[in-house]
Amino acid sequence: MSGGGLLVAGTTSDAGKSVVTAGICRWLVRQGVKVAPFKAQNMSLNSFVTREGAEIGRAQAMQAQAARVEPTALMNPVLLKPGSDRSSQVVLMGKPVGELSARGFFGGSGPAVEPLSGAVSPGKMLHGGRQEQLLGTVLECLAELRGTYDAVICEGAGSPAEINLRRTDIVNMGIARNARLPVLVVGDIDRGGVFASFFGTIALLSREDQALVAGFLVNKFRGDVSLLEPGLDMLHSLTGRSTYGVLPFQHGLGIDEEDGLRVSLRGTVRESVVAPPVGEDVLRVAVCAIPLMSNFTDVDALAAEPGVVVRFVDRAEELADADLVVVPGTRGTVRALEWLRERGLADALMRRAAEGRPVLGICGGFQALGEHIEDEVESRAGHVDGLGLLPVRVRFAREKTLTRPVGEALGEYVEGYEIHHGVAEVTGGTAFISDDNGHSLDGCRVGEVWGTHWHGSLESDGFRRAFLREVAAAAGRRFVPAADTSFAALREEQLDRLGDLIENHADTDALWRLIESGAPSGLPFIPPGAPA
Repeated sequence: MSGGGLLVAGTTSDAGKSVVTAGICRWLVRQGVKVAPFKAQNMSLNSFVTREGAEIGRAQAMQAQAARVEPTALMNPVLLKPGSDRSSQVVLMGKPVGELSARGFFGGSGPAVEPLSGAVSPGKMLHGGRQEQLLGTVLECLAELRGTYDAVICEGAGSPAEINLRRTDIVNMGIARNARLPVLVVGDIDRGGVFASFFGTIALLSREDQALVAGFLVNKFRGDVSLLEPGLDMLHSLTGRSTYGVLPFQHGLGIDEEDGLRVSLRGTVRESVVAPPVGEDVLRVAVCAIPLMSNFTDVDALAAEPGVVVRFVDRAEELADADLVVVPGTRGTVRALEWLRERGLADALMRRAAEGRPVLGICGGFQALGEHIEDEVESRAGHVDGLGLLPVRVRFAREKTLTRPVGEALGEYVEGYEIHHGVAEVTGGTAFISDDNGHSLDGCRVGEVWGTHWHGSLESDGFRRAFLREVAAAAGRRFVPAADTSFAALREEQLDRLGDLIENHADTDALWRLIESGAPSGLPFIPPGAPA
């Protein structure tokens, strides 16, 4: 196989495209195939920093792990990070280039992108807000990957039948047409209406696009597959296309998502591992569900610990029985502060701090716990008072910090990644994370209030256990972290389960032919096709 490819599309958002893409990558690499994931354009507040300092979607980083390759910006050349219902930050080849309205980005006569930094010339790339001008960059990235790997498994976005966006589509059929990729459409049968969704998706595509859609994959099926087979036969007779597999519903298969409020590994631990606490008590963690929450996957590592119960909250009363409250990252720190105050959560956090009860702020949450913020970049609100729980002053810079640092905290090795415009000046407290010589690298601690810009730090097993021991002691809980919980091992087990789903429940011989040789010839056209 040389430079084979496949586009995994979906009947809807959250149909299972990310899971299926990861599963196919893991299945292929276990067969000795050198494979890479790709998503031309991603809209997500959950992102990751590659070794070269590029920001990409966390889903693509997870898929790269499934493929056992190092993630790069080539795998997600365009990332949109929503800042409101109508605008997003545009991250091109791993670097932010500006803010743009949805109307301007998705076609038509939107204004030119407003730059964030002089490091890139966004006007040259996005002048007039025309998304199709990015197609060349996207296709170059895909071609480079296909020239390097045996196969590239591409993930679409939303539905390929979004006919209002067809003219400027660079992530679904637009890239399939230009790169001549066969397309597999995934449908979530657990939602219902999967046959109508499959047929309707085909029928709303142009003749040219329909010729690339090879068939279907049913996701999240519960029950006896034989009961589904008559429907699959009728679908084949109606469309001339085969179903490449029926994947059963399985608990605990959540992975790093684009957005949402699910905690991925919490499902794995609660529903699959069912591990009791090691000590006499459980530890309750409440995560403030702040607006524009980013990288909520930071708490997955906490949820992976036996005896740790993680939940998202939006009411002050829900903090009362929490042993630890986490204020997570956000794309809108000033808006998050307003929300915390509006809902009484700010007062509850301040009471907790005064009582010596643990609070952890991560990235934007760390900034919110500080004394004040000067923001002329993200919200342009100027001077804004923080909660005053940490001696930190934050100034938002136009340049975004994108790094993969390592250090030491609580006597344990810790690594993470940074994604933020805010620059923190720490004026007191105790350093949270230090270098080998004890010099402060990031964050601070005052009493039982902690703050850090580092995402992913809790995935470092030794540090996480040490931190939870501190939390348990402060909370008066007889909680003991398990000595052998490995977050990396749990993630590998999870990815292997995805690979098993494909290997055991998909027609892998047919998938192999599809990836290697493209869509079958002679696929029938299903009217009416795309509107003119």
